[in-house]
Amino acid sequence: MRPLCLLLGGVLLAAGPPAFSQSQTTELESVHGLPNVDKTTQTEDIKFRNDQNDRMTVPVRLSGEGPFRFLVDTGADRTAVSRQLATRLNMQAGQNAELHSIAGASTISTATIPRLQLTSKEIRNINAPLLEGENMGADGILGADALRSQRILFDFKSNTLSIVPSAVPEVKDDPNSIVIVGSRRNGRLVITRAMANDTPVVVVIDTGSQVTIGNRALRRALSHGGNLSGSHSVEIESVTGEKISGDYTFVSELAVGGVTLKDLAIVFTDAHTFKQLNLDKTPALLLGMNAMRAFKKVSIDFANKKLRVVLPEESMLDVKLAAATGRRD
Repeated sequence: MRPLCLLLGGVLLAAGPPAFSQSQTTELESVHGLPNVDKTTQTEDIKFRNDQNDRMTVPVRLSGEGPFRFLVDTGADRTAVSRQLATRLNMQAGQNAELHSIAGASTISTATIPRLQLTSKEIRNINAPLLEGENMGADGILGADALRSQRILFDFKSNTLSIVPSAVPEVKDDPNSIVIVGSRRNGRLVITRAMANDTPVVVVIDTGSQVTIGNRALRRALSHGGNLSGSHSVEIESVTGEKISGDYTFVSELAVGGVTLKDLAIVFTDAHTFKQLNLDKTPALLLGMNAMRAFKKVSIDFANKKLRVVLPEESMLDVKLAAATGRRD
């Protein structure tokens, strides 16, 4: 059997000792390709909540039970469920799997979710990794396998998540909207037309991350030009409960497809995710929720490989500091 792997996003600034155990491994396949979609499906609006780390959770029903709170994570290629909820709903155990997070590769158990319902349309027989609910801060994670044929729109003013199949034409009803064309890599939306302080950078969209994360290659490129301010040490925590240290600082400008964010807070670290995406040698970053919330709306279309943002009415992104709070060591 050929090796299979799972990429999982979700990260927050944290403190305290790590708590995670490993077991024997087989591996789980990453998401590739797109399923057929129903072009007649209408848009459905779902109210989302902000958790204590400024990430988004939505109500999800599992096999008719719930609703349960799932974190919307475009940086995860698979949907996950908490070990506690899987036990409560008596889900059938699956094979062990190798999971790749920001901290490295780990071995986890899986379970089969017979039916998952976010909108009126159900998704069946999801082979989901089991994680600790305490580490996720939610009952589960809604990954790219559940969203890859959809277009999702985050409206931060009304706190709603709108979902419609990607095949349905998008209505461009906002004059302040900008469309950025990207590509897909391991189920994630990736944008290559970006600059950080005049340094070319690859941007990976990651709504499961509280803060934007840059790799060491980007840090080196920016440091050579003297384009970084002072930094301080922080710890960031994966949804697996593992922690890694990083340098918390600000990048004065990040330009993505014609949109420029000012004073963007970034944690630079050797996140394993970059290696899994073959981006460890190239300046790259995982664009987290601290950056997304600078906009009025953000639309992510996996099938058509597009990111659409709606600028605030005042068109003053420079005064909206894309910052996140962190613990100083």
